Amino acid sequence: MTYIPISPHERDDMLKTVGVKSLDDLFDAVPAKHRFPKLNLPPAWTEMEALEELSNIANANENVRGELISFLGAGMYHHYIPSVIDHMLRRGEFYTAYTPYQPEISQGTLQAIFEYQSLMAALTGMDVSNASHYDGATATAEAVNLAYAQFRGKRKQVVVSPTVHPQYRAVIHTYTQAMGIGVEGGELPITNYDFNSLQSLVSEDTCLVIVQYPDFFGRVYDYKKFIDDVHAKGALVCVVANPTALALFKTPGEMGADIVVGDGQPLGIPMWFGGPSVGFFTTRKQYVHKMAGRLVGETVDNKGQRAYVLTLTAREQHIKRERATSNICTNQGLLALASAIYLSVLGKNGLQQVANLCYQKAHYAASELSKLNGYKVSAELFFHEFVLECPQPASEVNAHLLEHGILGGYDLGQDYPSHKNHLLVAVTEMNSKEEIDTLVEVLSEVNHG
Repeated sequence: MTYIPISPHERDDMLKTVGVKSLDDLFDAVPAKHRFPKLNLPPAWTEMEALEELSNIANANENVRGELISFLGAGMYHHYIPSVIDHMLRRGEFYTAYTPYQPEISQGTLQAIFEYQSLMAALTGMDVSNASHYDGATATAEAVNLAYAQFRGKRKQVVVSPTVHPQYRAVIHTYTQAMGIGVEGGELPITNYDFNSLQSLVSEDTCLVIVQYPDFFGRVYDYKKFIDDVHAKGALVCVVANPTALALFKTPGEMGADIVVGDGQPLGIPMWFGGPSVGFFTTRKQYVHKMAGRLVGETVDNKGQRAYVLTLTAREQHIKRERATSNICTNQGLLALASAIYLSVLGKNGLQQVANLCYQKAHYAASELSKLNGYKVSAELFFHEFVLECPQPASEVNAHLLEHGILGGYDLGQDYPSHKNHLLVAVTEMNSKEEIDTLVEVLSEVNHG
């Protein structure tokens, strides 16, 4: 933020207005022994010295904007971010915006949120979107809350596919452990994935079934029949989606999903060493009253002009403890705006081009890697992530890659002990053919090493 200092005269006027003579007088209510504790700080630096020290610390970080080539994904992806996004976000009226306490006078903020909601609803094929949650994991956990509330707490089981992101599943367990909700599905095998085994867990006590699209391993499935079968048992279905993939494949809405959630990080938000991000949440119109978070609607004012308002919610609903629909009272306004700008700038055709580049480059990488002795790539349909089985533990392979300036894939052994030799490799439009060829060359050395 811009720093605007005050002059000594302005300071004296302010002190006179509040009725004191000096700044020290403002601390009279604090006991003298506690006013200015000794902090044992080192001598002060000049701005130039402080900047040099902070730069030295920051330079120790690896980043994908320099010489480091990244093939790491697993929920955070290296996409190109148009410069207009940062320029727009740094406008003061957006940069300082918090949850508006008098929302109807914040028409610009409300319109930005409304545009975000409209774009996300169109992208997922759903009726309505909120704005929004902290990340994809909390959005997924809030889907459980919606389903639980929809059945008035009478259905106390959630079935979660083992191919849903492990961190998302961990957050779901955190949310549900005190609510008496049973979470099943984690014990199922992740290879030779079988919808029948997942569906066999669905009972009359199931309120929600959660699947991922593409799943954590990058695989793409058509869930249409599976969703129909789950609906036949009376349960709702939540699809955790990669928003970039939705520009290329059938939307979850077309498959019949009741709730579509996910992380908006691929939509114009940097990786930022893991966050912050924004969690999108979309659903069918009939469930809007149980949807957590904020919802902006469009109406007309008393002059017949277009206006925006908070709809079906008041701020007070979020502080009613166990009677509230959510424990979240602040939308991720700035990051939701980033996603809205990204989608607006690229448009439908631009987003499809990005998705197609990711798909084509990932399949080229998989094809080349599968030619290496000792390596194996799954032949299943995938988007821009795929599992690479290596001849050595993934941690050792990644260490070798890093020595050559390559940030390797996600070590699946961290979450799946049986997959300690497996990497989850992500390829986006940012990876050139030369970079992919370099990856293949360096990995061939691991095989021979």
